[in-house]
Amino acid sequence: MNIDGKAWRTIWLEQGGRSVGVIDQTQLPHRFSTRSLTTLDQAAEAIATMVVRGAPLIGVTGAYGLMLALQADPCDASLAAAFEQLNATRPTAINLRWALERVRDRVAPLPPAERAAAAAAEAAVIADEDVLMCEAIGAHGLELFRSIAAARPSERQHEPLNVLTHCNAGWLATVDWGTALAPIYKAHRTGLPIHVWVDETRPRNQGASLTAFELGREGVPHTVIVDNAGGHLMQHGLVDAVIVGTDRTTRTGDVCNKIGTYLKALAAFDNGVPFYVALPASTIDWTLADGVAEIPIEARSPDEVTLITGLSKPNAADSSADVLRCVQLTPAGTVGFNPAFDVTPARLVTGLITERGVAEASEAGLRSLYATESAGTDGAP
Repeated sequence: MNIDGKAWRTIWLEQGGRSVGVIDQTQLPHRFSTRSLTTLDQAAEAIATMVVRGAPLIGVTGAYGLMLALQADPCDASLAAAFEQLNATRPTAINLRWALERVRDRVAPLPPAERAAAAAAEAAVIADEDVLMCEAIGAHGLELFRSIAAARPSERQHEPLNVLTHCNAGWLATVDWGTALAPIYKAHRTGLPIHVWVDETRPRNQGASLTAFELGREGVPHTVIVDNAGGHLMQHGLVDAVIVGTDRTTRTGDVCNKIGTYLKALAAFDNGVPFYVALPASTIDWTLADGVAEIPIEARSPDEVTLITGLSKPNAADSSADVLRCVQLTPAGTVGFNPAFDVTPARLVTGLITERGVAEASEAGLRSLYATESAGTDGAP
């Protein structure tokens, strides 16, 4: 995507493949900076601290993390240990384990001397596939948006399509294009008038910082709202559709996404607003049937709830340059609880937008698009 006139991906190889470059998302939207990952530990730390985040990008970063580990030591024990270290960094997003297993299975049969190069090649393929899948999601989602826009009453045909999104499922969450934002970018580039309501997405504010940053650079009209405003907007007819991403989707169509998604789905259902989830095949967990009972929910540090970081502007009493400052929101000693995700049951999902088309949020719907991939998963625990 475009940053000040330059096309960027979120992850790339540097130094002839000896290091991995990433955009440091903890600095956005106030600073655009990059970071070089040269070791397994640095890759794991980047995932755990959300220097990189978003299920597809986490997967690609994990794949390159295995490459870095094998460059340092290609033996069987190193491969196994690196796999476990990376897999433990973010337990909810299934893309991470999917990508790690794919690289591990590719390199394990090879002589140790050939493993690092093979891991690099496989990680690059995974990255390129992610771009193609996300662009395809965008194309299928664009057709949905056109249909929704065309179905509006004649007196509203001149208005932009109002779409609400939660968290960040744009190009920063993937290698390029994004999942939930890909149809929005496609709509904007093809001339379909569109406006995006951007949930702030507490406690890390990925909407207010990352989604707003992306949409602004792309020139997409958008408005940031507090998380609790979505239901009000839907009640007053100001939302034509909701679209979000997902970190893990069960074979029955339950979707796990950033905390607060479930509440948006409930409000959409109550107000007759279509609620779509955009995802690539790598986000489907064919082994799970009940998302609420079976998907592990990551609990992050309570500090993300009780503290907040923002840009401190200089004033008459403070002549220092702009700096990022962390301040406390709650009374001293107050305890916070910070589940990072929630699960939206399939019954609340209007449709799943995938790289292969739009499916009903059900086992039959997903199997209709992924017959080969889903083979043998009946009754899986």
